Amino acid sequence: MGSMKTAVVTGASSGIGSETAKRLAGKGFAVIAAARRLDRLEELKSQFASIVPMQVDLSVAEDVERFCHALSSLREPVSILVNNAGYSIRGAIEDVAPEAARRVFQVNVFSLIRVTQACLPAMRKARRGRIINVSSMVGKFPFPMSGVYAATKHAVEALTDALRMEVRPFGIRVVAIRPGFTSTEFNEVAARISGDLMARTDPDYKPLYEASGAAIGKMFVNATVPGPEVIADLILEAVESDSPKAAYAGSFLSEELLGRRAALDDDAFDAWLSEKTGLAGLKV
Repeated sequence: MGSMKTAVVTGASSGIGSETAKRLAGKGFAVIAAARRLDRLEELKSQFASIVPMQVDLSVAEDVERFCHALSSLREPVSILVNNAGYSIRGAIEDVAPEAARRVFQVNVFSLIRVTQACLPAMRKARRGRIINVSSMVGKFPFPMSGVYAATKHAVEALTDALRMEVRPFGIRVVAIRPGFTSTEFNEVAARISGDLMARTDPDYKPLYEASGAAIGKMFVNATVPGPEVIADLILEAVESDSPKAAYAGSFLSEELLGRRAALDDDAFDAWLSEKTGLAGLKV
């Protein structure tokens, strides 16, 4: 990768983003660590002098524009972009408020597009660069009660695939990362944002929430769920490889479930996942 030296990591205040920022700083990159929580970013900077905190709220379009202007005005242009910021909202499609759905698309999809657009001109001019989009295993299939979040990650997969073809002629490589279940703050945040779903839903849906919750819970019995380091290592591999793969998957259940999705046709996978998530044959 030679002289590629400036990296941007969004969602860098915790989890996968924080671990990725540390690894890139350790490899000699100047890392712009972007997130809402400036105190967390300052903590990162105290560990690595080459980390530059940049506060941004990716749910606010005006703040995203300010951030993008700062990125496109850098003296040393961005050569590595890790679009990691994102969050999940849970609930049956009928239960997700339109505003909540809009906000998760703003952070997970529209801001990703905008930040990528801000970094691409300099990469094109340099005829090199790397864009790593953190998707999810649910970018290829949804769990019940995660349809809106999965829809954002399906969008990230499509954007990644199109961008990969569009910018390859300029020497820019584009990679998707598909984490499975990973031990970070992600799940706590999702639970907090989603709130008490059972209290709010129509009684019709309660058996679905209960059955799918119990079945998905069973997948974790005696399981060791890896921390964010596993995914940060994959991101670093994608950054450093001379010929990175189109996509990398890792962490708990990702390879098993993605493998099943790839092997089965739509009807067979629907039947298999309905069984796996406790909803096969359920009548309410």
